[in-house]
Amino acid sequence: MSHQISMATAQTQNPDANVHRRSANYRPSLWGDHFLSYSNKSEETIYDSKQAQGLKEEVQRMLMAPIDNLLEKLELIDAIQRLGVSYHFESEIDEVLQQIHRHHYTCDVQESDGALYTITLHFRLLRQQGYNILSDIFNKFKDNMGNFKESLINDVKGMLSFYEATHMRVHGEDILDEALKFTTTHLESMAINFSPPLAAQCLPRVEARQYFSIYQENASHNEVLLNFAKLDFNMLQKQHQKELSHISRWWKGIDVATNLSFARDRVVELYFWILGVFFEPQYSFGRRILTKTICMASIIDDIYDVYGTHEELELFTDAIKRWDISCIDQLPKYMKLCYKVLLDIFEEIEEEMCKDGRLYRVYYAKVAMTKLVQAHFEEAVWLKEKYIPTMEEYMSNALISCGYPTLSTISFIVMGDIATKEALEWVIKEPKIVRAASIICRLMDDVVSHEFEQERGQVASGIQCYMKQHGVSKQEVHDEFRKQIVNAWKDINKECIRPIEVPVPLLTRVVNLARVMDLLYKDEDAYTHVGGVMVEGITSILVDPAPV
Repeated sequence: MSHQISMATAQTQNPDANVHRRSANYRPSLWGDHFLSYSNKSEETIYDSKQAQGLKEEVQRMLMAPIDNLLEKLELIDAIQRLGVSYHFESEIDEVLQQIHRHHYTCDVQESDGALYTITLHFRLLRQQGYNILSDIFNKFKDNMGNFKESLINDVKGMLSFYEATHMRVHGEDILDEALKFTTTHLESMAINFSPPLAAQCLPRVEARQYFSIYQENASHNEVLLNFAKLDFNMLQKQHQKELSHISRWWKGIDVATNLSFARDRVVELYFWILGVFFEPQYSFGRRILTKTICMASIIDDIYDVYGTHEELELFTDAIKRWDISCIDQLPKYMKLCYKVLLDIFEEIEEEMCKDGRLYRVYYAKVAMTKLVQAHFEEAVWLKEKYIPTMEEYMSNALISCGYPTLSTISFIVMGDIATKEALEWVIKEPKIVRAASIICRLMDDVVSHEFEQERGQVASGIQCYMKQHGVSKQEVHDEFRKQIVNAWKDINKECIRPIEVPVPLLTRVVNLARVMDLLYKDEDAYTHVGGVMVEGITSILVDPAPV
């Protein structure tokens, strides 16, 4: 379908029926009613659950057995994490890695065949767990000239592991910057396919689904662990399909294709997005609320970017600030629907929070949503005035309008007891890790969607702002933004190293939001245009079960 800008006559209850509006001609939903129906045989679920419990206990025994062989234990933990079942063994994994860290097991690893693999795997697993393991451990792999030893090149397995370990680096770790260049150069020269998802920056469910076949081909794979992971994946998939069916019925009731035809009809894609934030079974309510929230945030984005007149946007912004159903009368028809649905979502949050005496949390959700809408309105003012802000002005606002501070806050709210009032006060102030995830979100989006958004007459993107301010080419801006994205990942890695300001499960939501962007916006805007990576992801996670 063409993406050229067209003009559409307003289909609202505005007195002025001749208002002309822009339209981006977004593609319709690819999924139709595919996920509306859901069927599951309860007797199969009961059988699978009993079988899974037995396998889980076997894996637990293997995990907690004494560390007779460091590499075998590290590989077991790595496989558990990559296969997507580490959420069953969080305390056990932390206990084992704490023991490994405390006793400095790698000190006994000699510089022989396999040393690079063992040490890099050890480093990555401990860094991922938040341990402040020093990167100078890799100096032993350098020669007298300060270069990495040429003999390492022959160890393909070790080089791949080293490449992965470099993605856990923080600012100031020059040795890991060098290692990234070294491993990338030589792996590419050997035509080694090192595109499988990085453990550090990949969505757990996506990695698990891709890793099943890779792990199965490994001659030394653990059959018990593999069978448990596949069974667990399929049981969770059934739960996720049921949730998506519920959300799809809610979405169908809104009838976006008819009532809000200017907006992206992407409920399945957005559920997949939120599934990347938390997939674990205990977060079913959180997935439902966060999916509904991001659905409405996407529609609001399209209202401010494409469809609404400036006068209508002023009315809607005021209504959001007041957060009162009585404001609905002043809004045009299409905005009435959006406003009512948004209030209903927040009422659903209120009802759930009331059950556990957590009503105070709703305040933070409203503050976060209000900030988001105000940021959208600021961009609408810039567009109306044909103003191109400085990069500093742009980023100050864009890091809010990208939506990640709002999603981070609401993800905390639905996380149960672990999200204290102090944690909510922390996240609402947009701390460094939230800012870093927002930088990744904003800049990755700008790089891949700049041209399409300018064709439809949107506000100046970061690309335009930077080009104007610094007098550089578009390619130079792309290069600069990619550097900033790398630095943002370094910030995220640093903020996850102990001591940390809030519990790991909360930080994980923010990290996962960044991981979603790394998947969906790496080469294209796979959300707006529903690219291949989005379709493949949804199919593998929500349609096709793991073969058992």
